[in-house]
Amino acid sequence: MNSILVTGASGGIGRACADLFLAKGWTVGLLARRGAVLEEVAAGRSNAVVLEADVSDPAAVEAAFDRFQGAAGRLDVLFNNAGLFTPAATIDEVTLDDWKQALDVNLTGMFLCARAAFARMRRQTPQGGRIINNGSISAHVPRAGAVTYTVTKHAVTGLTRQLSLDGRPFDIACGQIDIGNARTDLLQGIADAAVAAGHEPPETMDVADVARSVLHMANLPPEANVQFMTVMASKMPYIGRG
Repeated sequence: MNSILVTGASGGIGRACADLFLAKGWTVGLLARRGAVLEEVAAGRSNAVVLEADVSDPAAVEAAFDRFQGAAGRLDVLFNNAGLFTPAATIDEVTLDDWKQALDVNLTGMFLCARAAFARMRRQTPQGGRIINNGSISAHVPRAGAVTYTVTKHAVTGLTRQLSLDGRPFDIACGQIDIGNARTDLLQGIADAAVAAGHEPPETMDVADVARSVLHMANLPPEANVQFMTVMASKMPYIGRG
């Protein structure tokens, strides 16, 4: 049985992916801060492992990965997904607290989870595994008023490239999925704000399409890797911006 640890599994893209992998029979580690919500996601399924932890807490991350490896026997895939979007503002209006929170979760959290996964994949038998980082369309082009999110997601691309290179001697593959406008609670907040400001709501796609894309990446054999995938609402204004 394959195993995957999903961060940010309590909602949105993470929850959609966790549900699909559980349905496909994978052993799934559900990592997020809200333990009660994770229990709802697990729904008593024997192949679900609830891992209540804050991705920005180094000790909590290490403990969660140890617990999952103990329960599953090994770690085949990490879906490095947890992230947040701070209130929209131009850079002069961004508070240092919001900046630090974005760095803590979107970047340090990604780093800590990738480090924990890499260490275990390197040392398990057979050696190797796969890390899938959740980037964003914002890793390529910005959304107005999103400086904290845009900067951290550009940094995630650098993390992906470095892990892909450094993982080669240990059969650790790393790829990135850049997602545009999947229908989640996070996007709904952005859509509601757009409508309130008199704008058209954004074009969106079903979050289930993202989950199927992550499943495809995870199911590849060790000798194949999707380095970068962009999955987005077909009519969103990404192609042709500027």
